[in-house]
Amino acid sequence: MDENLRIRIQKALLTGDNRLKQGVELAKVRESYEQALELARAAGIEAKVMPLVEFRLADLAKLEAESLPPAPPEA
Repeated sequence: MDENLRIRIQKALLTGDNRLKQGVELAKVRESYEQALELARAAGIEAKVMPLVEFRLADLAKLEAESLPPAPPEA
């Protein structure tokens, strides 16, 4: 694998992590993680990177669910 591509994948994951810590919009965090996965596909190492991305996306989904306003009570 090209060293430059490996660095770009690592940077995309780190950018997502940093955005999450900084409280950036969750959609932007998701974009970073998905970009890392796209780069991994292009490099042919999707299977190695997928568990890292899936773990992060699962945590992100939990955060998104927690940040949704509560549903109004049924009448």
